Amino acid sequence: MLLELSVQNLGVIESSSLVLGPGVSVLTGETGAGKTMVVQAIQLLTGGKADPSMVRSGAKEATIEGRFETPDGEELILRRVIPAEGRSRAYLNNALASASQLADTGSILVDLHGQHQHQSLLQAKVQRLALDNYAQIDLTPLNDARSAIRQLLDQLDQMGGDTKARAREIDLLQFQIAELTQAQLVDPSEPETLEELEEVLADASEHIEQGSRALENINGDNGLIDTLGAILASLADRAPYRDVTERLRSLEAELSDVGAAMRDKVDSIEDDPQRLSEVRERRQLLLDLQRKYGDTIGDVIKYHLEGVQRLEDLENHEAVAAKLEIELTTARGHLAQEAKKVAELRRQSAPQFADEVSQYLPALALDHASVSVIVDGDDPADEIEIMFRANSGTNWHALSKVASGGELARVMLALRLVLTAGPPTLVFDEVDAGIGGAAALAVGQALSRLGADHQVLVVTHLPQVAAFGDQHLVVDKFDDGSRVVSTVHEVDGDIRIRELARMLAGQPDSETGQDHAAELLQEALKSRG
Repeated sequence: MLLELSVQNLGVIESSSLVLGPGVSVLTGETGAGKTMVVQAIQLLTGGKADPSMVRSGAKEATIEGRFETPDGEELILRRVIPAEGRSRAYLNNALASASQLADTGSILVDLHGQHQHQSLLQAKVQRLALDNYAQIDLTPLNDARSAIRQLLDQLDQMGGDTKARAREIDLLQFQIAELTQAQLVDPSEPETLEELEEVLADASEHIEQGSRALENINGDNGLIDTLGAILASLADRAPYRDVTERLRSLEAELSDVGAAMRDKVDSIEDDPQRLSEVRERRQLLLDLQRKYGDTIGDVIKYHLEGVQRLEDLENHEAVAAKLEIELTTARGHLAQEAKKVAELRRQSAPQFADEVSQYLPALALDHASVSVIVDGDDPADEIEIMFRANSGTNWHALSKVASGGELARVMLALRLVLTAGPPTLVFDEVDAGIGGAAALAVGQALSRLGADHQVLVVTHLPQVAAFGDQHLVVDKFDDGSRVVSTVHEVDGDIRIRELARMLAGQPDSETGQDHAAELLQEALKSRG
């Protein structure tokens, strides 16, 4: 949903900010006041083509910024800057982005209907998805079947190419596996263990000498234990030192344990040059294997296991390939069944979908118009296109070929009334072109119905449509003879009635016009329930 829109120096709009709510927001104003600039601003935010001529006369650049709430509840800030000279810039959450990135993001947030070429329902893939959603077709089995075939084809590709290529790979794998098997790799942490062992062996004689010296200073004649014993003897049975004496006895016991541990450490150290050489050779072997097969010994062990399996597959190529081919044939048969089911559902649902949309068209001042849905192509019949004709007996045209912006907007409105899915924000421009009276009321009612599930922004010149807005925005133009400035602001209460009266008769202060405007608002309120 579009929460807030800020427009600076775009066309006749010098500076305007809008806070938009849910439901239907109508945008009105005098001809030439700049209503289309608001729609153009949204189009630019969603990746539309920018042109320096859009920049307000005398300004260095135009800036459009929109704050959106995504269907997931997150907020996004989209911004577009169009300089009077040079290329435009795009931003997504204040980070530089491309116009195509804004378009991709905008396609899930906003759909514009009217003269602008941003309507997602003009895209073939969206029309296909629309029919599938309408018919409640579950594509999961079809997609799973396609995925299963891709996996089998990948496995066959991985089996190896021609006979010579497989023979070369088998020879290489046999050499690698023999090398890795001979290395007897088991423990991924072996390099760390060997590093510690080498450190001990490399300086064994010095380790032994220093450890023996420390042991002598602890246990030897006049060592720490003897000295501590003499101290205890001098303090024995002396009342002032009883508490200290107890602590010294604990220290004596601890020192005795340390001496025993030190003796074990010294005795465990081997001064073995041969063992040191073996450790160094083993460490170098592990480094060589890591250089060839993986960053860590754990990776090398994994490569070994995978190589064994790969070699087994290659040596049993014919049997494995035959098995995969059988599975592939079965999978293709399953895919054909699922594709046929989807195609049948699409062909069955297309006429009903078209009829339901067509039923809305007469009330939208398209009395003799209708839509049809073409479902074509091999199963699952992915070639789907929505067609339109304005009058009975005339030729069908693809939606993208409908010339009239007003007709296209109303067809899109009918489609949206049938389809509950779609972007959360829908913008309708020219939806009321060429209609009035009862048809205008029908369009207003349809937009109101659509506003129950979407945020709808409507640019309109008809008071019958404007009366159905939950929010009414007015574009005012001021011309002081030297420059033209347009602003956008929200109206309600008496001011809204004056605006509707202006739209009705061009006389905002007319009591009759205001009475009629108030009556329109009441009727719109009643029809919305």
